[in-house]
Amino acid sequence: MTSAKPAHIAMFSIAAHGHVNPSIEVIRELVTRGHRVSYAVPESFADRVAATGATPVVYRSVLPTRPEDWGTELIDQLEPFLADAEQALPQLAEAFAGDEPDLVLHDITSYPARVLAHRWGVPAVSLSPNLVAWDGYEEEVGAPMQAALRASDRGRAYEERFRGWLAEHGISGTPDSFVARPRRSIVLIPQALQPHADRVDAAVHTFVGACQGDRAEQGDWQRPADAEKVLLVSLGSALTREPAFYRACIEAFGDLPGWHTVLQIGSFTDPAELGPVPDSVEVHPWVPQLAVLRKADAFVTHAGAGGSQEGLATGTPMVAVPLATDQFGNADMLVSLGVARRVDKEQADAATLRTALLDLLADPELPVRTERIRQEMAHEGGTLRAADLIEAELP
Repeated sequence: MTSAKPAHIAMFSIAAHGHVNPSIEVIRELVTRGHRVSYAVPESFADRVAATGATPVVYRSVLPTRPEDWGTELIDQLEPFLADAEQALPQLAEAFAGDEPDLVLHDITSYPARVLAHRWGVPAVSLSPNLVAWDGYEEEVGAPMQAALRASDRGRAYEERFRGWLAEHGISGTPDSFVARPRRSIVLIPQALQPHADRVDAAVHTFVGACQGDRAEQGDWQRPADAEKVLLVSLGSALTREPAFYRACIEAFGDLPGWHTVLQIGSFTDPAELGPVPDSVEVHPWVPQLAVLRKADAFVTHAGAGGSQEGLATGTPMVAVPLATDQFGNADMLVSLGVARRVDKEQADAATLRTALLDLLADPELPVRTERIRQEMAHEGGTLRAADLIEAELP
């Protein structure tokens, strides 16, 4: 732990579990160390933030709240973040007027945070909840994406609008570099999940691994006394309108001898859509995921950054069924580590899911690999190291 003087630190994020949750324990630790933390977030996450001891700074967001409203094309995923940034920036500037922070922390999606840090002349540090850019990223990933954008009038207009917004606020460079190349970055995932980790600039990015905390406030979960094996099935909190997939899981695992399945279906699927559910399957809209994983033998996951690292941190073998964005890359990383099988959703029928699970668990080297990665993650430092690194950035 450093001996930094108490400071005013401002964190900025969006209303998404996968972006807020990774930062929560870090914020709690900074408050414990005596810092005053203001956390800019939409109203739906204000209570979650307040529970850390930080002060929620609530702003209005225009980001879509339903999965189906995000569209299907690349430009559909990009435009909402810029639109949200344009309308949120004046709100946030007014909220912090006369109470500017000494340091800005920001999620990778919070564009106004970096603009405000530039305006205020204070350091900005990214708290990345998922993978970061490596040497060669622009050529290997950025260039194809840019080419796709520039192939349409809508894409060209988006890029011109983004460049204009940055220039208006005195920031040079391309939109891609603004988003992907922070001045300093603390990466809240284990290095094992990072593609091309050997090509990541260690002077900019520091991997601290999972910052999970004890999650006591989420409650516990009790493993049934007669369960020989426990399987958790969860697609996270956002893209959970998947009744057909859940029915396939019930068919695949509901009659596996000795197995007990915990099925989390989220808030968008009606349990009545699942059909008959055997006694070996318990169905919930939400479960304390980490508590279940600590007692589980396997995990069917969408391979989001949070779920992936929780599976790794608990040494739980995984069947990865990626649905969107970084989940496909995460799934491939888990497979390359030898701790998972990947099943694309289009192929995720009952027979394929069951075969993937049983084939994975039949690997005699699996326990060795899961335990090695679990131990490596335990030495990355987590919450305490993240807080130390943040304090080191204070002016």
